[in-house]
Amino acid sequence: MSSDNTFRILISTDNHVGYLEDDQIRGKDSFQSFEEVLILAKQHNVDFILLGGDLFHHSQPSLYCLREVMGLIRQHLFGDKPCEFNICSDQSINFPSRFQQGCNVYDPNLNISIPIFTIHGNHDDPVGQENLSAMDLLASVGCANYFGRSHDLNDIKVYPILMAKGDTKLALYGLGNVRDERLHHAWRDGSVSFIRPAGNRENEEEEEEEEAQQSQEWLDNAFNMFVLHQNRVRHGPTSYIPEEFLDEFLDLVLWGHEHDCRIDPEPCHGKDICQPGSSVATSLAEGEALPKHVGLLEITGKEYSLQKIRLSTVRPFQFTSIQLSQVNELRNAMGDTKACQRYLYSVVEDLIGRAEEEWGQQQGDDDDDEQQQQQQKSMPLPLIRIRVDYSGGFEAFNVVVFGKKFVSRVANPRDILKFYRQRSTNGTTTTRRQRQQEVLNDPTASIPERLDNIRVETLVDEILGKNLEVLPENEMQDVVQKLIDKDDKNAVSSFIKQSVLRMKRSVDGENRTSIDDLSEQFVKRRATELKEDRFDSYAREQTARNSRRSRRENDAVDEDNE
Repeated sequence: MSSDNTFRILISTDNHVGYLEDDQIRGKDSFQSFEEVLILAKQHNVDFILLGGDLFHHSQPSLYCLREVMGLIRQHLFGDKPCEFNICSDQSINFPSRFQQGCNVYDPNLNISIPIFTIHGNHDDPVGQENLSAMDLLASVGCANYFGRSHDLNDIKVYPILMAKGDTKLALYGLGNVRDERLHHAWRDGSVSFIRPAGNRENEEEEEEEEAQQSQEWLDNAFNMFVLHQNRVRHGPTSYIPEEFLDEFLDLVLWGHEHDCRIDPEPCHGKDICQPGSSVATSLAEGEALPKHVGLLEITGKEYSLQKIRLSTVRPFQFTSIQLSQVNELRNAMGDTKACQRYLYSVVEDLIGRAEEEWGQQQGDDDDDEQQQQQQKSMPLPLIRIRVDYSGGFEAFNVVVFGKKFVSRVANPRDILKFYRQRSTNGTTTTRRQRQQEVLNDPTASIPERLDNIRVETLVDEILGKNLEVLPENEMQDVVQKLIDKDDKNAVSSFIKQSVLRMKRSVDGENRTSIDDLSEQFVKRRATELKEDRFDSYAREQTARNSRRSRRENDAVDEDNE
């Protein structure tokens, strides 16, 4: 392949920089992996880096996290290397951030060797009063090119960044994360449209023929690539994006959000889907234990090739599942907790040995001095997770005490074990909720059993479902749920401020002849009345929302059945 006509792109998703940054053992993991991505981009002399969302783990990263990311980008991606491709589309549409005047490679005040193009994910999505993302900050200081944000969710238009390198044309489409249910309905209802190059320009009359010919060349010869950050696995009737929704004209789809590494392109409905997965483990799930990769994508004309590159700085992670009732040496040890512990100790030792072998394979032979310097040559403490099915008469025990034996040998000694029991699939939703409440209130049930049989919603209901004095309980439960699901740290404080302001306005609106009328008894009575009114009002809003959601899901199920 001629380098003059070939795009070289490093692809990566879900870097989650800042994850557990305060942890003494794992705090540097996400930063090291992200730095390795940047070093690989230099090593392979790519044209640009394409990120598929969730660069940051938090929507409002810490100052330390922002400083590290900006510093790493300046250290590895700034320089005098000339840009070898041109952007032919309207950059004011592609990069609408207020302080981003087009692609950063064209900024006369910056020297960019390797630009980053990125969308936002569900972790670093726009938040706050001004609805800003951390990506806006990176774009404002010239560290990244933020694209793919849709401001009108009722009419989502996906515009391409049109890039040309020699004879190769690339149309890069991107769509930042939108709540899955909402995007599913919008896509199904025809409210998501991809703007093809022919509709990307408004031409003067004398230039129409020439521009039409150029647009046709883009339509016929461009390699069409799309990057998105959504659920790929179905979690409910509409809480994912079906692969068949994607337009047929697309050649390659870069799918972010899913952490399992499925980087080898998978043919699907006339296009290929590439799912690189995360570059750092943010949970102790089985999919996170798969080897972590980034991809070197080369595009020439309408053809492409993808070389997967294993990340060598990722902390080793070993995962296994065990069903105690199927272990031969524990056949007659149902009530013998010590025997179970001895067996699980041996399993942990075996997994540590496997982690050491994997670390050796992970390092490989690398001749690049800078990358060798960045890598840790001695293996970091590995992550170990054993999922233990203790159904069949076995008893759970304290996992923290169990892990003390491995404090200096494992990165997560407090949660090596995850106890669970196989659940029965029978019973209605109401019955399951009743069982969860019974387990929660059962003092004889072990802690793992309680946690394994209840959901977050049940805990919230148990803790906050009491008789609060000022705040409406139903709205408070939803606010706490939002804090848990979206990591929205301002959700509770904003709710309390709004509730207090609402109460203050109500009290100020009362007809009182003197300040003495503002007695403690009066305030309590007025607060109770206001809380009850708001409780009833919010309950009606909940009922209306649930009714609309139920209708949409039923419509979706009917369409699936058809």
